[in-house]
Amino acid sequence: MRAIGLLSAGIAVLTATTLRAEEFRSSDVLPPDYPTVQAVNHMSQLLRERTGGRHRIKVTAQAAGGSEDYAIQQTKIGTLDMTRANVSAFNNIVPSTLVLSLPYVFKSTAHMRHVLDGAIGDEILSGMEADGFVGLCFYNTGARSMFTREKPVRNVADLAGQRMRVQQSAFWIALMQAMGARTIPMPLERIHVSLKAALIDGAEVDLPTFHAYRLHEVAKFYSLTEHAITPGILVFSKRTWDRLPPKDQAIIRAAAKESAAFMNKLWDEREAAARKAVEAAGVTIVSDVDRKSFADAMAPVTKKFIASPKQEDLLRRIQAIDVSCSGC
Repeated sequence: MRAIGLLSAGIAVLTATTLRAEEFRSSDVLPPDYPTVQAVNHMSQLLRERTGGRHRIKVTAQAAGGSEDYAIQQTKIGTLDMTRANVSAFNNIVPSTLVLSLPYVFKSTAHMRHVLDGAIGDEILSGMEADGFVGLCFYNTGARSMFTREKPVRNVADLAGQRMRVQQSAFWIALMQAMGARTIPMPLERIHVSLKAALIDGAEVDLPTFHAYRLHEVAKFYSLTEHAITPGILVFSKRTWDRLPPKDQAIIRAAAKESAAFMNKLWDEREAAARKAVEAAGVTIVSDVDRKSFADAMAPVTKKFIASPKQEDLLRRIQAIDVSCSGC
C-alpha cells in the first residue's frame, strides 16, 4: 500500500510539473487606468488565483505599432496572445461584427448589454474561430457621439463640409460621407494633434475616450448624437489557445466573463466622471440633437453594407429584442 501511495504521489508531482505556466501577452491601445485595461488586469488576478499562480496576463497599454489593426494582426499570428479592441476593427475580418457596428442598431447601452450577454453574443464570439480568434467576451462600452472644435452639431446638415476624422474603415468612411462630411481616416492617437493644428474639425468617440485622450482640450462641443453603441471585444489567439489544455481554456473563459461584469461597473463610473470633467473644462454637451436626421442619412449606406442573408438575419434578431426586456 505504501508503494502505491508513493507512486500516486509521484504521478501527482509529475503532472503538476508538466502543466505549463504562461504569462499571456495582451494589448490595448488605451491608457493603463482605462476600464478595459483594468478589466483585463482583473482577469489576470482571477487566472493567478484559479491556476495556483501558473497563468497571468501582462497588458501592454499601447499596442506596438500604435493601432488596433496591428494588434489584431499580431494576435492572429500568435505574436500576441490576446487583444482588446473595438469591434469595428474586426469588420473587414469577421462579417458578423459589422452588424454590431451599424448606427442605431441598439436602442440603448442597456439593450446592447442584454443582447451581447445572451445567445446572440455567444454566437458571434464562437463564430470568430474560423478567422483565427477565440472570442472571449464583449466589453460593453457606451455610445459614440460627434465632437467638434468650433461648431456644435445638432443635425446632419451641420456636418456638411466639416473635416471629420473617421476610423480606418470603408464602412465608416462611407457613413460620414453620406452625412456630407469630408472624411480624413487616421488612428485614434492622431486626433488630438490634428485638432490642435486645425487639420480636422471633429471626430466621434465615446465620452470616456474623449476625456482619456484629452480631446476636451482641443474640442469645444460634444454633441450627443449617440449614433453608434459599439462594444469592445476581448479575443485570444487561436494559435495559443489550441495548445492549452481544456481545463485551462475553461478557466480563461470563465475569468473573461467575470471581467466583463467588472468592466461594466467601471465603465458606468468612468462615463459619469468623464462627463463631469469635460464640462468642468469648458466643453458644451449638446443634448438637443435631431438623431432622426442622422439615422435617415445613414440608412442607405447601412443597407448597402449588409451584404449577406446571415448579416440581415442577425440584424433582424437584434432589433426584435424588446428594449423593455428583463435586465434592460
